[in-house]
Amino acid sequence: MWSKKYWLLVLVALFAGFHSYAQQVFTLKQAIDTAIANYGTIKAKASYTAAAREQVSQARRDYLPNFNVAAQQDYGTVNGQNGPLYGFGGLSVASSGLPLDHQNWNASFGALYLTNVNWDFFAFGRAKEKVKTALAAATQNDKDWQQEIFKHKIKVAATYLNLVAAQQLTRSYRENLERADTIRKVVVTRVKNGLIAGVDSSQANAEYSSAKIALTKALDFEQTQSNELAQLMGIPPQPFKLDTSYMARIPALPQQPFSVENHPLLQWYKSRIALSDEQAKYSKTFYYPAFTLVGVLQTRGSGFGYGYATDQTDFTHNYWDGIKPTRTNYLFGVGVTWNITQPFRISRQVRSQQLVSKGLQDEYNLADQQIRAQLDLSDTKIKNALDNYLEAPVQVKAASDAYLQKSVLYKNGLTNLVDVTQALYALVRAETDKDIAYSNVWQALLLKAAAVGDFSIFEN
Repeated sequence: MWSKKYWLLVLVALFAGFHSYAQQVFTLKQAIDTAIANYGTIKAKASYTAAAREQVSQARRDYLPNFNVAAQQDYGTVNGQNGPLYGFGGLSVASSGLPLDHQNWNASFGALYLTNVNWDFFAFGRAKEKVKTALAAATQNDKDWQQEIFKHKIKVAATYLNLVAAQQLTRSYRENLERADTIRKVVVTRVKNGLIAGVDSSQANAEYSSAKIALTKALDFEQTQSNELAQLMGIPPQPFKLDTSYMARIPALPQQPFSVENHPLLQWYKSRIALSDEQAKYSKTFYYPAFTLVGVLQTRGSGFGYGYATDQTDFTHNYWDGIKPTRTNYLFGVGVTWNITQPFRISRQVRSQQLVSKGLQDEYNLADQQIRAQLDLSDTKIKNALDNYLEAPVQVKAASDAYLQKSVLYKNGLTNLVDVTQALYALVRAETDKDIAYSNVWQALLLKAAAVGDFSIFEN
């Protein structure tokens, strides 16, 4: 019996905890943190950035010398023949032996053990430029990632504000429905008592239906914004209880001038130009020769004896005798390789890359121009939003007083339902304008943060 009570208490506690969690206010900061952690594009660009950093490590290691180790053990004949030979495609064998006047099928085991070092130790800065190019590519990916995060913060904040405004509009339209229902009930009562004509009842029902349709549209807009916010955060759609303080106050608006030089989008464009310039510099290094250091250590084993030239029976089929190392050679050398026609080909590639850099610079200039225009527009938006914010309470107060006056007059038979309806329309419009005016001030500040490239202007 006690066991059942205990489990019942646990379930009640869990349900209460879940309910309290579901009722927690979901702040803008939580929305942004969730979006950055979950959104697929941001996660993908983070992976691209990490991959580009690995390419930098790979470019540094490319300067290391090639160190090859090989071993082979074979069985076959060693018939030789005087004459030229070139192994096209590497498909011919390299059997070596005494050129006899006839073919024989004497065969034995043989082996080759080889160590080779090949190092382009100097190529006029080619390895260094390759590393710089990889670093520029990593920087570009990082800047792309950062500007995507910044852009996504702006999107999430804008959608969050839209949802807050949508919820406030839904509340206003719900209150409007309650007012329409109150008028409808008053009208129906007066019609039943024969105090007014029945047509007023039909008109009141029509206004109630209109208010209900308006509320449904507001709910539809709210659900759309809620769904979009969930998508931007990378979580399943769900109802959100948001911070409504954005509709009760306006932000502290910054007055100091701002520079757009450090805008994340412009930084990304700059990184693209820097990468293109580095690619042109890297291509230029192929104009010049490469100095190479080589070293070879080779050991061979053979089942054919040193007297095989005069005695074709001097060989063995024994495997161990055939693969045992018996002769060793080494070689060290320095060489230079230069394809003298390479500069004529690479020069076109370099010119092409320089033209790409010029195109990227033009894109940067366009983006800079658009961002500066957006910054000027944001100042105008803030001014207009503040003007509307100051006028909205006056409009609401006047519309509320007018509606109260008309409804009281109607209840006392001193005016008609048309006047009450007009006053109700004015009140709804005033309340809607007030909600939008508060939201527009925050949206204008968000636009300024987007133009400056500093989200802390809005966040703080």
